Amino acid sequence: MGFLGIWGALAAAMALYNQSVFLFSSVDPMQLHPQAHPPLENGDRLSYREFERRYTAMPNHQKAELIEGIVYMASPLRFTAHAQPHADLIGLLWTYKVATPPTAIGIEPTVRLDGENEFQPDGVLLIPGRGSQLTPEGYIQGAPELVVEIAASSGALDLGAKQRVYQRNGVQEYLVWQIFEQELNWFSLEEGIYQPLAADEQGILRSRIFPGLWLNRPELLANNLAAVLATLQAGLASPEHGAFMA
Repeated sequence: MGFLGIWGALAAAMALYNQSVFLFSSVDPMQLHPQAHPPLENGDRLSYREFERRYTAMPNHQKAELIEGIVYMASPLRFTAHAQPHADLIGLLWTYKVATPPTAIGIEPTVRLDGENEFQPDGVLLIPGRGSQLTPEGYIQGAPELVVEIAASSGALDLGAKQRVYQRNGVQEYLVWQIFEQELNWFSLEEGIYQPLAADEQGILRSRIFPGLWLNRPELLANNLAAVLATLQAGLASPEHGAFMA
């Protein structure tokens, strides 16, 4: 083949390549991968099944929740306004759990409450198999006995839509720490309605579901964690905790 023949063959090959690139780039990726799921977006209205499919397909697994059938994507978390108080509360729950073998704790677990609500609360304390159980996929199905949420302020979803969903689905106790207002509220479900737990003269809150789980609210808000731990240890040494363990 002469030089002109070789050049003609190369030109034809390049034309074919460019045509294939154009055709490929013009194809909708959803047509190439019909099983692919669109990414989650704030405000999407989904069933919990479709929410889970899209959530699982997300490459970075950014935190998202389904609240009354609407998707809410989590914002970046500040250290002092969320991460640090979150760790402090989880530390207390972990200490209680270690001394109370029937209980279990979880950090940001997926909790299926009903067909339109799938949350990732900041923390849960539960008795496995009582109000909730683990699904084959490893999620919590049903209402944990205690749910803990860190809220930036009283305007957060934690004290609005999420609180109503927890109440409706029978979460027995709900603790919300509002960081900016420096408020901590612990609600107990009474006849289907959340009522605030009353603190004693020292400001200590006592769980009605988990005997011995005592929280020194003023010392926690003052960041005196040694005093908070001492109060919890007193609760763990109380007769009611001993009876619960027996």
